[in-house]
Amino acid sequence: MLSFEILFVEDCGGDHSWEVIRELAVEDARVRGLSMSRNYGQHNALLAGIRTAQGQIIATLDDDLQNPPEELPKLVCKIHEGYDVVYGSPQRESHGLFRDMASQITKIALQSAMGAETARYVSAFRVFRTELRGAFDEYKSPTVNIDVLLTWATTKFIAIPVKHDLRKYGDSGYTFRKLMQHAMNMMTGFSTMPLKLASFIGFTFSIFGLLILADVILRYLIVGSAVPGFPFLASIIALFSGAQLLALGIIGEYLARMHQRTMERPAYLLREITRSGD
Repeated sequence: MLSFEILFVEDCGGDHSWEVIRELAVEDARVRGLSMSRNYGQHNALLAGIRTAQGQIIATLDDDLQNPPEELPKLVCKIHEGYDVVYGSPQRESHGLFRDMASQITKIALQSAMGAETARYVSAFRVFRTELRGAFDEYKSPTVNIDVLLTWATTKFIAIPVKHDLRKYGDSGYTFRKLMQHAMNMMTGFSTMPLKLASFIGFTFSIFGLLILADVILRYLIVGSAVPGFPFLASIIALFSGAQLLALGIIGEYLARMHQRTMERPAYLLREITRSGD
């Protein structure tokens, strides 16, 4: 007979969810709950649940039920085919226009951080083998992305289409601004791509500057006069100054991540754990 547990993570949503979870845990021994001390974010809450789970396979899904639990067997069947991580990719996104656009931008950023094509199809509806968490048992950074952490353990990813319903209750906490911030955190927290981009921009503008210098010298030797005009000089200075500030900003983002890690700020803190009999 199939054994399972249901683990709820309550991240200070501001309602009475924790009281309901405690009642369910008393009524059913298969239900457990974790209460966060404050709202650390979705992926931090997921990390707490993943580290607490006891089964051989872990399935994660949001409480809005846009991904019906009835679709879980499809993902579990793929796990048994030899994959380590299976995503339930929505057949059709049921969000607003701007939310969908921000979600696609975030997935592009995630692809650069994960280095996997499957990143374009990731979702919060996922199933993976529990032993994969051994790759990030010692992870302590406050910036967490479960999908990137899973790539530290395996390359056997796959995504399959699943049903995606409309949200019936409440509104999503992911606004356009939060998704953009999430994308920036992924790119600077788990990837060196922005630094490589800054190096490329610096190299490109160095070549551009050499070409301008060669043009000025040739004009002076052939025509006998330098390039006239203040607008030309001002535009060149603004161009190069902008490139330098962009590179410094990217380096600053990485220094900020290093500063956060040196403070050893926890990824999450549990206030209470409940289980049957408590």
